[in-house]
Amino acid sequence: MAGSWGCPHEANDLCSKVNNLPCDPGMKGCVLHGRFVFANDDKNERLRQKKAREEAVGTTPPPSSAEFP
Repeated sequence: MAGSWGCPHEANDLCSKVNNLPCDPGMKGCVLHGRFVFANDDKNERLRQKKAREEAVGTTPPPSSAEFP
């Protein structure tokens, strides 16, 4: 793990949530997959697909309460 965050599913550089595969934040099955934008654009495909579906339907999700004071 690198950076300033810690994943509760990572132990000894392995992901206990994804069949004890090497931890790769944003990989398919990861709790972060499709929820955040990553610097590695390959990991953002699910987020792009979700946005395209929302635009096709013409709806956008309601803003989160964190956006308002």
